[in-house]
Amino acid sequence: MTNSICSFRVNRLPDGEGRQAKDLSEEDDRNRLAYCVTDVPPWYLCIILGIQHCLTAFGGIIAIPLILSQGLCLQHDSLTQSHLISTIFFVSGLCTLLQVTFGVRLPILQGGTFTFLSPSLALLSMPEWTCPAWTQNASLVNTSSSEFVEVWQSRIRELQGSIMVASCFQILVGFSGLIGFFMRFIGPLTIAPTISLIGLSLFESAGANAGNHWAIAAMTTTLIVMFSQYLRRITIPVPTYSKAKRFHTSRVYIFQILPVLLGITLSWLICYLLTVYEVLPSDPSKYGFLARTDIKGDVVGQAPWFRFPYPGQWGVPTVSLAGVFGILAGVISSMVESIGDYHACARLSGAPPPPRHAINRGVGMEGVGCLLAGAWGTGNGTTSYSENVGALGITKVGSRMVIVASGVLMVIMGVFGKIGAIFTTIPSPVVGGMFLVMFGVISAAGVSNLQYADMNSSRNIFIFGFSMFTGLVVPNWIFKNPSAIATGVVEVDQVLHVLLTTSMFVGGFLGFLLDNTIPGSKRERGIVAWNEAHHEDLDDTLESGEVYDLPFGLSSLSSSSSSCMWRMPVCPPIRPRAPTEPQKDSLESREGAGKANATQIIVGVAL
Repeated sequence: MTNSICSFRVNRLPDGEGRQAKDLSEEDDRNRLAYCVTDVPPWYLCIILGIQHCLTAFGGIIAIPLILSQGLCLQHDSLTQSHLISTIFFVSGLCTLLQVTFGVRLPILQGGTFTFLSPSLALLSMPEWTCPAWTQNASLVNTSSSEFVEVWQSRIRELQGSIMVASCFQILVGFSGLIGFFMRFIGPLTIAPTISLIGLSLFESAGANAGNHWAIAAMTTTLIVMFSQYLRRITIPVPTYSKAKRFHTSRVYIFQILPVLLGITLSWLICYLLTVYEVLPSDPSKYGFLARTDIKGDVVGQAPWFRFPYPGQWGVPTVSLAGVFGILAGVISSMVESIGDYHACARLSGAPPPPRHAINRGVGMEGVGCLLAGAWGTGNGTTSYSENVGALGITKVGSRMVIVASGVLMVIMGVFGKIGAIFTTIPSPVVGGMFLVMFGVISAAGVSNLQYADMNSSRNIFIFGFSMFTGLVVPNWIFKNPSAIATGVVEVDQVLHVLLTTSMFVGGFLGFLLDNTIPGSKRERGIVAWNEAHHEDLDDTLESGEVYDLPFGLSSLSSSSSSCMWRMPVCPPIRPRAPTEPQKDSLESREGAGKANATQIIVGVAL
């Protein structure tokens, strides 16, 4: 099975290209995966590589509750922060298991998404949700008082309800197959400002944390940059065991795999030593106090050993129209980003390009993940993690069983309360240094989508520049003049406030509007190159069936001739066992295929 899937591109070459097949075969030998997507490595290797994937996603997962804690008035409640971290680990593991088993079925990790942060912070910045002044003073905060508990729980319940309602849109778009229709109008000039403004809009959070001690923040940033860029090609000998070689050493690109974890750990350790030897000031009023590792008190000792997160643990979620519209902007951005991750993951794991039914299931299952995240109360949603997709190319292990192991490990981490408590003791300057790198990479990742568009075109330069600049100016002005929006209808004022203070929405909407109204060819807009890179070879094949079909025999049930389930956009189509005559590429056959796709969408929407 390994050879049939990993080598499917070579096997499908025409007979007259034997020399080219030989060259490709030699190149494939050099870059051969140790385990392909359907392979099952030894159990101990699954655990080891599963831990590695957890550590790779660690920076992004813990960053989200630490940022949200400021809007939730939890800056001085480390124990509740640890509960949020444990909850997001638990839900990320649960969603990973669902995605690998029933979703797109690729080895792709699920975790918290930064696309929800901007609208969430915009919602929490509204006058009715602004934190009371006394919650900003540590000496006045009694974390066990009912008044303080209601302050932060009412805010997270508002986020929960908005996320749960907005996730229903993603479930509908994914399981109905409508994602293909929406992608016709979304190109690089829409995606680039949307993703870039996610990182740029969080500059204030990065600056506030790093500004607590710029030297510590600079040290963290320097270590991460050194590990990820300068030392990434250096291998470290690691003791390993195999039946053939017994105990021996293998050289691993440890700096390339875990740069964020290593940078944070070293900075954390240095801050601990500076605290022990009283180098950092012990007076809260002095600069550098927040770099100490003992200011959170005995949060690790207070945290329970076992704490099982459950739906509705913060109370019954509430819903507001403003919150739903704001989170919807994040949902759309997350869907577009995930489709690109699916194709990248397929290439790196030795799998065929994902067919339409697998992409539909993947997007729909991410919507289910966001629904679960809202119900459990992470204050965030879930999405596919690009960092872990890159780790597949480094480790040369593309087995989805490794990601299953990662999902189980994250669920276990979410149940152990002490683990989340340990992460809350990271000094804020160390977190700020991590943010400087992380948010910068997110901004650059958005700009990288412009490689598909013709940036020599004055049309495209105008659209991107205007969208980016306006996406920064409008939210900044609204934040400084919150009373400027006064339509006379409170609900409309709230919706406009959230949308116009979300940089990602302002820039993305303007890019979408201008790109679809200003005349320009598809090649100039980058649509042609984008489709070639992300949507080529979407047809279902025998090779893709081994990877993307539903588990537990569900595909055989749905694709039987007596069942109508194969018409659903999330189910694989009927595959003939032995084709008797070559398929004719006629106008009638293409029209028939178009009718079949339309039927799938209609049936999916109805269900």
